[in-house]
Amino acid sequence: MATARLDYVAPWWTYWLHNFPHFDFIFQPVDNTFKPSDENYQQSLIILACIGAIGLCLSLMVLVAYLLCMCCCRRDVDEDVKRPHTCCVTWAAVITGLIICSAVGVGFYGNSQTNDGMYQLTYSLYSANRTLGAINNLASGSVGRVETGLKRHLERLDEIFAARGDYLQALRFMQLMVNNVLRELTALPDVNKANTDLASIADQTVFVEYYRWLTYLLVLILDLVICLALCLGMAKQSRWLLVTIMVFVLLSLTLSWASLGGGTATAVGTSDFCVAPDKFIVNQTKDFLTADVAHYYLFCSPNLPNPFQQSLTICQRSVTTMQIQIQGLLQFSVPVFPTAERELLGIQRLLNSTEFSLHQLTALLDCHGLHKDYLDALIGVCYDGVEGLLYLSLFSLLAASALSAMLCTIFRVWTLMGSREKEYDDIDEEDPFNPQARRLSYNPRRSDIHSFCSYSSSIGSQAGLPLPPQSASNVLPAPEYMNQSMLFGGSPRYENVPLIGQRSPPPSYSPSMKTTYPSMTEAQIRHFGTDFQV
Repeated sequence: MATARLDYVAPWWTYWLHNFPHFDFIFQPVDNTFKPSDENYQQSLIILACIGAIGLCLSLMVLVAYLLCMCCCRRDVDEDVKRPHTCCVTWAAVITGLIICSAVGVGFYGNSQTNDGMYQLTYSLYSANRTLGAINNLASGSVGRVETGLKRHLERLDEIFAARGDYLQALRFMQLMVNNVLRELTALPDVNKANTDLASIADQTVFVEYYRWLTYLLVLILDLVICLALCLGMAKQSRWLLVTIMVFVLLSLTLSWASLGGGTATAVGTSDFCVAPDKFIVNQTKDFLTADVAHYYLFCSPNLPNPFQQSLTICQRSVTTMQIQIQGLLQFSVPVFPTAERELLGIQRLLNSTEFSLHQLTALLDCHGLHKDYLDALIGVCYDGVEGLLYLSLFSLLAASALSAMLCTIFRVWTLMGSREKEYDDIDEEDPFNPQARRLSYNPRRSDIHSFCSYSSSIGSQAGLPLPPQSASNVLPAPEYMNQSMLFGGSPRYENVPLIGQRSPPPSYSPSMKTTYPSMTEAQIRHFGTDFQV
């Protein structure tokens, strides 16, 4: 019967998912017909959901194998290489970050598509629920008015027209019309069951969809934060930050594989429904709807007759006949029985309201309104909903793979950080190019030497003294020296330290320096010696 549908065609991806193998717990093939209450069918969906658990186990096994390879096959780093394999690790981190960002983009689109499909489904369910509720209210209201109001007025008129047989005969005929209306209205199907089911399904769908959308949104944001934190951790070379990233990567990896399993099972189950939705709905509504009524609303074909048309026609003809009878009684009986006018007018008002309700009921029972809601719900679920689930499954697969590679990258960065620290620990302290050795080469006894700055007052007062004569014999080469920045600023300049102890010539001074820093007095020579004499 699904092949006769011209206005709804299941998309190709639903057929592709519908053809997925269905197995129970003992790996026996199961019919892929959508039967959510069947135990074997439930087991087949659980088996599909276990794909996520299998993927998680494989990822953890790959990570353990990678760690074992790093521990067993680790090579010593060449001493001449300052940063071994850093370029490869950096590019690996960049590629995994780009893959995760692309997966997050796919995930945002899939999450939005699924949410749009579920919104369209719930909107259609609520619209159909309002239509069924209106049908039920109109039918029950019409039955109540006819059963109570009309019968009460007819009983009073029977007492008033007791002496007139012709008027009593007209009342008997009206009573027969009332019984016809009651019989046809009560023959309409009771839609309270369907009304309750649609309301509960819509409420549950809204509740589940909200938390599903929120969960995926948090997972997407978590993946973006992990990418940013990895860039910061590699730039800062922070071990505690890398440990924190590893914890969150493991959490996101678990969530990604779990979402892949759940999304796959949901997509396959929904596709099983979308391939043949009519059959499932007919089976679900067979307790309170006949097959011809269900087919009328599911297909709404011009070739299918309206199953309520005959009952509605009988009701409208009966009401019209009663209106004609009441109009005749008002014209001929009121002059004879003035007390009957009130009862006749009351019956006329009830018949007018019943006729209006019957027109509304005829419009609501037409298949076009409910069929449109049915098609909108199918399109929302089978097109936007399943398509969004496919994109979310793709996001989960890409994110899980990239997160596994990211963990391997983090382990490699950790080992490189350990190798670099070991290189710094192995540096020879006597190496003249080692900053620590340069600081240690500084003689601590020199710290007691006073700078000429402390004698600025005495030097300034003797600025006009003549310079003593200098000879080559007075200039003695010093075994060590410090440059002017140490003498006048108190801190050595380490770029000149490698020349210590190599009989390098003493520093030369420019004329401006000689003018700024005059020669030492005899008292200063006795205090400092001749090592710092200009």
